[in-house]
Order: sequence, then C-alpha cells, then structure tokens
Amino acid sequence: MAGEPQDDCLFCKIVAGHVPATIVRETETTVAFRDINPQAPTHVLIIPRAHYKDGAALATAEPALAADLLREAQAVADEEKLDSYRVVFNTGAGAGQTVFHTHAHVLGGRGLEWPPG
Repeated sequence: MAGEPQDDCLFCKIVAGHVPATIVRETETTVAFRDINPQAPTHVLIIPRAHYKDGAALATAEPALAADLLREAQAVADEEKLDSYRVVFNTGAGAGQTVFHTHAHVLGGRGLEWPPG
C-alpha cells in the first residue's frame, strides 16, 4: 500500500535503520544521506520516510510531503555551502531510477552542464 514501508525496498530499510547510510540530515518526514556512487562532489539523496514509488506518486498523494523534500534540498545545500546546485527526480527505469522509492538527488560542488545527458 502506498505510504507503507516495503520489505523489499532499500530506502525503506535505510529509514528503518536496517541498512547503514551516511546520514546528513533527518526530519520527522525525511532522511538525507550521501549517495554511494556520487556524480558530483556533493551528491545527497533526500527521501520521504513514507514509501511512494516516485515523485509523481508522492506529489499526488501527499503534496505537503513533496514540499518537505524540496525544503530539505535547500537545507542540504545550505549546510554543504553550495551557491548553486541541481535537484533531480528520476522517474522510471528509462530515466535512471533504480530504487523505486521517491528520492531527490541534490548535486553540486562542480559545474553542471545542460542538457544533463
């Protein structure tokens, strides 16, 4: 069921504390941790504690929680002292989503070209 933890979800396991992660911020509704395969000097993932398969599902079901992710992106950027940064939501396997639990990538610390590729 949407919003409920999934036994086979890596990010649900991180939220539950069953899988280690380098956590940089936590709130009542979100967890932010360093990506294990960083694509920039700063690469932090922000996830909701509730399980939704992607950003669109989250925004439809809980727009306030989607807004929490974006607020946390700014908080991470502030803590990492990023003057500019990119926030990315991959939606679907064809777009590079490999864990089907909503997550925002916060990337910064280097020039980011456009289009991203």
